Amino acid sequence: MMRLGIDVGGTFTDFVAYDSTTCTLRAWKNMSTPADPTEGILTGLSDARSEQLSELRLGTTVVTNALLERKGAVVGYVTTEGFRDIPFIGRGNRRHHYDLAWVKPKPFLKRRHAYEVAERIGANGAVLTPLNEDSVRALARRMRDENEVQAVAVMLMHSYIEPAHERRIRDIFAAEMADVPVSISYDVLPKWKEHFRSSTTLCDAYVKPIVRQQLGSLRARLDGAGIAAPIVVMRSNGGEMTLDAAAASPIQMAVSGPTGGVIAAKRVAGLLGIENVVTLDMGGTSTDVSTIVGGQERFTTDFEIEWGRPVQIPMIDIRTIGAGGGSLARVDTGGMLVVGPQSAGARPGPACYGRGGTEPTVTDANVVLGRIAADNFLGGSMKLDPAAARDAVAGLAAQVGMGVEQTALAIVRIANNTMVGALHTSLTEQGLDPRDFTIMPFGGAGPLHVCDLMQEASVRRAVVPNFPGQFSAFGFILADARVDRHRTVQLSSRAFDEARAEAAMTDLVAECLDDLRMQGHGDDVTILRSVDMRYAGQNYELSVPVNAGSFHQDDRAALWEAFHSQHAARFGFRLGDAVEIITFIVTATVATGAVELPTIAKASAAPAQGQRRNVWFEAGWIETPVYDRGSLLHGHELSGPGLVEETASVTVVGPGHRLTVDAYGNLHILDAR
Repeated sequence: MMRLGIDVGGTFTDFVAYDSTTCTLRAWKNMSTPADPTEGILTGLSDARSEQLSELRLGTTVVTNALLERKGAVVGYVTTEGFRDIPFIGRGNRRHHYDLAWVKPKPFLKRRHAYEVAERIGANGAVLTPLNEDSVRALARRMRDENEVQAVAVMLMHSYIEPAHERRIRDIFAAEMADVPVSISYDVLPKWKEHFRSSTTLCDAYVKPIVRQQLGSLRARLDGAGIAAPIVVMRSNGGEMTLDAAAASPIQMAVSGPTGGVIAAKRVAGLLGIENVVTLDMGGTSTDVSTIVGGQERFTTDFEIEWGRPVQIPMIDIRTIGAGGGSLARVDTGGMLVVGPQSAGARPGPACYGRGGTEPTVTDANVVLGRIAADNFLGGSMKLDPAAARDAVAGLAAQVGMGVEQTALAIVRIANNTMVGALHTSLTEQGLDPRDFTIMPFGGAGPLHVCDLMQEASVRRAVVPNFPGQFSAFGFILADARVDRHRTVQLSSRAFDEARAEAAMTDLVAECLDDLRMQGHGDDVTILRSVDMRYAGQNYELSVPVNAGSFHQDDRAALWEAFHSQHAARFGFRLGDAVEIITFIVTATVATGAVELPTIAKASAAPAQGQRRNVWFEAGWIETPVYDRGSLLHGHELSGPGLVEETASVTVVGPGHRLTVDAYGNLHILDAR
C-alpha cells in the first residue's frame, strides 16, 4: 500500500509516495493552479496508482493565502459589554515609530459587525454578571435577518478560566443560524491577553467558511476521480488532522505547508547522528528557515500573519522571507539593484518559463550563469528558454551599467544575502553559533545556493537530502499524529493551589486524548507536559518540562529549581523572587509516520561524469563537470566545481568544496578551504 504526501506550493505542487510493501520512494511535481488548487492536486494524482493509495497527507496554503490576501468571510464579533473595540485598538506600539504616513493594519472585521452582550466573568472565574440569553438570541436573529455575517467569533472576558458563557452563546447561535460557523475563543486559544485571543479567534472564523468549502470540494472531487483513500491535513505543529477536524479548527493550518520540511530534516538528521541543523527551504516564492537543536525542532506561539495581527497557535518555529527562485530583480527609485520580495509566481513565472514573464528573477539569473540546464529542467519534462532569461537579465544589466553575467551573479548574491539574514535571525540572534550547525537546503532552489550560503553564514557543513525539490511532501509521510493544548492558569509559588494545578493538567491530557481518539488514534500515546513560568513582575515566560501531572511539595520544589536553572542558562542570572506559572501545556503524539528509508549501493569506481558545461562563478566561466544524482553511489566523492542534477533540483558544488555520498544517498558538502 502507498502513503502519499502532497505539498501545494505557490509555484509547484509536489508529491512523494512511499510503498510500504517494497519500502521504496517516488517523487514528482507539476505546476500549481492558484485559481483552483485542487486541479493541480488531481493532475499530479494522475501519475499515482489510485487503487494502491492507502492515505493522502496534504499540506495546503489555503488558510495562509486567505489571511494574507484578505479573502475570507464577513465575521460577526461577539464580546463582553464594553470591550468591542479590542480588535481595533490592538496594541499600543507602532511598527514604524517615526513614519507619520504609516497606517495600522485593519482587523479581519468591520466595526459595524462588532457586538456586545451583557455578561461578565471575573478574573477568578466567578460569574459577576449572568449571561442575558434573551439578548444573545435577539442578536443572533438580527444577524440572520441582516444576512451579512458569514461566520461568528466569540471572545468574552476571562473565558479562558470559565467558558460556560461562550459555550452557551455558541449553542444559541447554532440554533438560530445553523448554517453559520461559530468560533469561540476557549476552543481556539484558552489563554490570557484579550488582543491575542480575539485576533486568533477572528482569524479562525474569517477562514472557516472558505476552508469548509475547499476541503469539502476536495473530498468530493477525489471521490469523483475514483480516489477513495482517506486524506488528512497537516497542522502547523507538524501533526496531522482529519478533514473534519481541519474544517472545525482551520487556524491550526496557518503554516501547514512548511512544517513538512522540518519534520523530514529532523528524521534525516537523526538517522545520520546530526544534532544541530538549520533548515533552508527555498521554493519559488519564499524561503523558510528553522532550527533543530539537540535533535528537537523548536515550537512557538509567537506568530503574526501580518504586523499587529497575532495568531497564537502552537506551531513549529519557522521564519519566512520573500526570497525564492521566482523573486523579481529590479532597480529601485534610489538606483539600487534589489531582489524580492515580489515574485513572478506560477503565472507568468520567470522569463525562462516561456509563460509571458519578462522581468528577471533569481531562476533566470541561475539559467544565465549556467547553473540550471535549459533542457533538463524537471527531468526534461519542461523546457526552459535561456534566450528569454538572458534578455530579461540584459535589460536590467543595461540599467545598472554591468555585464549580463555580472548582473546575474549580483542577483544571486543579493538573494543569498537576504537568506543569510534569515539564517542569522534563527541562529546568532537566538544565541546559537552557526559553526555548530549543519545546513540542510531543500526546495527546488535551496541546493543551488548552499555553497555560497555556507561561506557567507559561517556554516561548515551541509547535507542535501534526497528529493530536495519535494522535501516537504516527503516530510508529510513521516509526520506523526500530534495534538497540543494550552490553557492559562495563573499560580504563584507564594500561594500555590495544588488541586487546581493538577485538575488543569488532567483536563488538558483528557482533551488531547479525546482529540486523538476522534482522529482514530487511541493506542501508544506519548504525553509530554510543561508549564510557562516567569519571575513575578516579568512579562515573558520560559517553558519548563513537567515530568508528571503531580504537583506535590517535592514536585514543586524541583519545578522551581528547574526554572531558576533554565533562567540562569538563558539570561545569565537567577533571582530569589516569587515564581509564577502562567500557562499549562500538554502535547500528545502517536507514531503514525513509520518509514523504512532505503539505502543505496556501495561505490566500486569513481563517479561517472555526464557532459561538461561552462558555469559562471566569482572567477568567471569555468568548465564544470555535471553528474546525475541517480548515478552517485555510497562512498562517491567529488571536488568542486561541479553540478549534481536531479529531476527537481540542482546542487552546485562551488570551488573549494568537497561532496561525499552516504549510505542513504544524501549529499554531504564540506568547505575544504
